[in-house]
Amino acid sequence: MTITPADPCVMVIFGATGDLTLRLVMPALYNLARTKVLPENFALIGIARAEQATEAWRASLHDRLQSFVGNPAASFNIESIDQPAWDWLAGRMRYIAGDLTQPELYGRLGAALTETDAARHCAGNVLYYLAVEDRLFDAVVEQLGAAGLTLQKPAPDGALSAWRRVVIEKPFGHDLESSRALNHKLLLSLAEEQIFRIDHFLGKDTVQNILALRFANGLFEPIWNRDRIDHVQITVAETEGVGQRGSFYEATGALRDMIPNHIFTLLSMVAMEPPVGFGATAIRAKKADLFTAMPAIDPSHAVRGQYAAGTVLGKAVQGYRQEAKIAADSSVETFVAVRIEINNWRWAGVPFYARTGKRLAAMTSEVAICFKQAPYAAFQDTPVACLQPNWLVLHIAPDQGLSLQFEVKRPGQLMDLAAVKMEFHYDDWFAKAPNTGYETLLHDVMCGDQTLFMRADMVEQSWRLVQPLLDSWAADSTAIPLYEAGSDGPGPADDLLAGDAGRRWRKLAPAR
Repeated sequence: MTITPADPCVMVIFGATGDLTLRLVMPALYNLARTKVLPENFALIGIARAEQATEAWRASLHDRLQSFVGNPAASFNIESIDQPAWDWLAGRMRYIAGDLTQPELYGRLGAALTETDAARHCAGNVLYYLAVEDRLFDAVVEQLGAAGLTLQKPAPDGALSAWRRVVIEKPFGHDLESSRALNHKLLLSLAEEQIFRIDHFLGKDTVQNILALRFANGLFEPIWNRDRIDHVQITVAETEGVGQRGSFYEATGALRDMIPNHIFTLLSMVAMEPPVGFGATAIRAKKADLFTAMPAIDPSHAVRGQYAAGTVLGKAVQGYRQEAKIAADSSVETFVAVRIEINNWRWAGVPFYARTGKRLAAMTSEVAICFKQAPYAAFQDTPVACLQPNWLVLHIAPDQGLSLQFEVKRPGQLMDLAAVKMEFHYDDWFAKAPNTGYETLLHDVMCGDQTLFMRADMVEQSWRLVQPLLDSWAADSTAIPLYEAGSDGPGPADDLLAGDAGRRWRKLAPAR
């Protein structure tokens, strides 16, 4: 099966000197160039405030790429730089310095686009990537619209002869009201089909594999419902603290940072109804239906916490309030656990529990599906004390794959049982290639495929679901519960499950 060729285009990165560009976007573009997925008629324009020549910008990008070589701790670990691929990409780069809020910059950008398109024959197609602070999203789009740089040109036969698309990073607003306002402002200059709200989580193969697992295997779909599943646990845990992102985290917190995007992304893949096909319209419609069927999260079904000093992976670490750019009396949450309900025929009565936090015992992202226990009656007169539930665990990161836990008889004379696991690891079956998670998403934007991107109504529904928590916690003057760094989170998170038929969180454990 061949990859669909991307359309010729000029890609414009706003925030071309920022961390996101250096750490993820440019490595992804390099990867696409290295694997010859980028179109031959491709060009790249970087825009940022810093005054520098194009050559200096190219050099800084190359230096950052070089820092990934032989660095297993890096987000993009490579053995060496493919010099011909880099030279191909670097030869198509151009840098423009300017203030993103000023119309003058967009006049110069328009002229640069005309010159670049004439030189590279990019068919008038332009991809704008907003790798900037979210407060600038609407301002940049407004300036692009005012300068006529978002207009899509129709051909004489009525078809679209040149497209203009905008990629917007999360967060898509900070609450329900701001997300609605942002969508309204974007739609003043753009049509919905021009907007690509990106979440790099959906670029991971293991996230997309959830759909393949469910719908390509007759083994799973018949039992993927309330008749067979007891509950579902979604975990996105980190061992890292906030690092140098203190200012961002103080204004955001774990709830805004993770629940309406990463957690709901995983939830939608696991719980959506089967689509009629794998096109953007079909899949996004099913995800939107799922969000509509979910009532807003009850504040009594949510727990928050903040990490205190402790030991993570054998290393002593300081508490959140001792981190750089954090208020000494901060009440911002670094951990969230919630109970989610879905009121449709498939999932009624099946609780979905989700937790996410920083400075936890292990770094892991997983979806754990707990099946209902088999009847115990047949084992009443045997040494079997209890039956363990069956677990199907979808490992998203860092160890990508899945495991299935079930009961078997121990060797020997007695009828005694043991819980065992069968495991599949991507690395054992497929060659592993450096990947940031952005490669698939950038290619999809160039092809106009919106399957893995959020629609405006889906964004607003996501904020609707967490708005009661935002309101409740903003009005709560009690001290935020603390949890020791290196633990599994605050104690009240355990009570969230224990109150539901004595359920328990899966223990956080390092990947193999």
